[in-house]
Amino acid sequence: MPRIRLARPDDIPAIFTIRTSVRENHLSLSQLTELGITPDSLRSMLEAQACLWVAEVDGTVAGFSMIDAEDGCLFAAFVAPQAEGRGLGRLLVETAEEALFRTHSHLWLETAATSRAAGFYRHLGWAAAGPVSPEGDLRMEKRR
Repeated sequence: MPRIRLARPDDIPAIFTIRTSVRENHLSLSQLTELGITPDSLRSMLEAQACLWVAEVDGTVAGFSMIDAEDGCLFAAFVAPQAEGRGLGRLLVETAEEALFRTHSHLWLETAATSRAAGFYRHLGWAAAGPVSPEGDLRMEKRR
């Protein structure tokens, strides 16, 4: 049975392993660093607020979700390729939504319009709110 819990600093290596192993929306460690996403920045975010959850399967971190609580944004939701199809993504997104809906009635995220993720979010009740970039990124929103 999967377990969703708040992330801890010792989860950071697993989070980066998952983030760099996904097939869709893949980013390398150097690309993440260019975006300012480093182990140190993640550790600072964890210390500042409850914003990051992990899904554990048999004691191993298999996915994570992250929010920008101030902005009402679902910032990230990723599952390790070998753990897909077990409902972890749904559990992680629902956990993030629950935290965001405590202070926001309107949530948003961005994803590639033609991605599997866009279909996944639609299945969870998110609606397209329009394009955000010429590269095909889509803003999706969800209301309470």
